[in-house]
Order: sequence, then structure tokens, then C-alpha cells
Amino acid sequence: MPFSLHHGDALTVLAGLPDDCVDSVITDPPYNSGGRTAKERTSRTARQKYTSADAAHDLPDFTGENMDQRSYGFWLTQIMTEAHRLTKTGGTALIFSDWRQLPVSSDAIQAAGWLWRGILTWHKPQARPQKGRFTQNCEFILWASNGPVDAARNPVCLPGLYSASQPSGKSRRHITQKPVSVMRELVKICPSQGTVLDFCAGSGSTGVAALLEGRDFIGAEKTKRYSTIAADRLKETQQQLLTQEDCTLAA
Repeated sequence: MPFSLHHGDALTVLAGLPDDCVDSVITDPPYNSGGRTAKERTSRTARQKYTSADAAHDLPDFTGENMDQRSYGFWLTQIMTEAHRLTKTGGTALIFSDWRQLPVSSDAIQAAGWLWRGILTWHKPQARPQKGRFTQNCEFILWASNGPVDAARNPVCLPGLYSASQPSGKSRRHITQKPVSVMRELVKICPSQGTVLDFCAGSGSTGVAALLEGRDFIGAEKTKRYSTIAADRLKETQQQLLTQEDCTLAA
């Protein structure tokens, strides 16, 4: 399946794409979590928030992780307005969030013109327990549609709960990387042979999942190193699929 990956600011990239060119928007934006106070939100980088001090890796930081809730809500409204323009009528959107940003994220997608449909849960089995507290072992996915959903075009029945650990070791290519196994299930909300858009592509997991599930992919990533990693993963996946197709034809 074909893909295109753009290195640049998401709003700028999306502004250059034509109307009605995608079927689903599936993305994991930097949602500015992990800070109880304004000082904590602005004094720590993404790497300091989401990786331990002794982590044996050189994963690069990414920008956009230090906005307060009003700034984040305004940014997400802007970009989801553009994404709404790009999405066909009946298309869908899936937006990752933590518990802190659920209210502002739901406000933003509705302000951008989307019909909010509900919340999915990603359970992380290896989350660290905390004494005297509930374990924060879930992230959330808000889902929405551009008008009525056409179930006849994509008659899938998908679960609302997904459980998988974040990639580790050499498989971890991004600070906040999502498991491809989870993303492969999520991209099924996009009709077969449709197009998935991820405007915060990171290391390309959404794109890899889309290609593996027979969907086209459009991605945008601002951080140069992650854009390079994503391009390499997408090319590797595409080559893997071509090799499998050749083997099938030869058989």
C-alpha cells in the first residue's frame, strides 16, 4: 500500500492537502501531561517526563509538550479543524489522551466540527504501582466522526478496550511509542483500502499498522530524527509486504 510522509509542522502540512483526501485521522499528539503545576509543565522535557533517568537509550526529545490546557485546547482545535476538512463525510478520528487532557480534548474535537462518539481505553500491563494510589495504567482514545458513520462501507465490530505493553529495548523507537498490535486494531475503523492520516507521526507506528492492514497512509512529523525513523520503518514495512506478495504469487 502507498504512503507519504511529510517532515514539517502539522498545521502547515495539513493546509497543503486537498479536501476529502482521507478516511480516518488516527494520531497521538503531545498532550502535555505529567505536570501538577505550571513550573513542572514547563521545566521538564518530554524525555524527562516519560523516561527514567537511567534509561539506556538515546531517544530524542520532541516539541509541543509544554503547553498549558488553554494553549493545548486552542492548538488541538485548530489542527482538528484542518483534519475535519481533509476527512470524507462519514470518516472517523481517533485521538490519544491521558486523563488530564480528556475534557479539553473532547471540547477541541467538538469545536472543530466533529461528532464526539465516545472513549476507548488502552491498558498498559507493565505500569508502575504507586503506594496509596490507583495505578495509572490506562491511556484513553477519544473517537469521533465527520457526520453519520456509514456502517455499510466498513461493517466492523471493534472492541473498546485494548491491552498491550509499550515497546521496550531495541523495539522502542520513540519516547511515547504505541504498540503496533494496538494500532493494527485501531486502523480497522478506516475502511479497507482507505487512507489513514497521522499528523503527529512520531516513529511511524500508525503508518506501519495502516500498511499492514491494507490501508494507505499520510503522515506528518515535526522532529527530524523521528521523521527519518518513521520513513525507514514505513519503507521496511512496504518492502516486507511486497516480498510476501511475491512469495504468494510464486507459490
